Amino acid sequence: VQLQASGGGLVQPGGSLRLSCAASGIIVSNNNMAWYRQAPGKQRELVAFIVSSLGSTAYADSVKGRFTISRDNTKNTVYLQMNSLKSDDTAVYYCRATRSLADYWGQGTKVTVSS
Repeated sequence: VQLQASGGGLVQPGGSLRLSCAASGIIVSNNNMAWYRQAPGKQRELVAFIVSSLGSTAYADSVKGRFTISRDNTKNTVYLQMNSLKSDDTAVYYCRATRSLADYWGQGTKVTVSS
């Protein structure tokens, strides 16, 4: 199983980025998919997740209204659209897939929000 995260980079405050998590070895629509982030010196935190069955979504309060998680079943990929980025969003972002006892993490993609 591989979760390949991409799309990170340097962006100015107020800007946007879209992260992608391309999965192989699993079917994203059959898994609960999530994005986490870890800022320097801080614990990893849940940012957003999408439930496998109905595709329901939920977000951390800090990103609600700015970030959107989605999935493209034809591409077996999960996305995180990030708008109105703030310096506090600077972190390494990881995708995660869970189903029953299975638990997989991607390698992370770095997002830096700075002017």
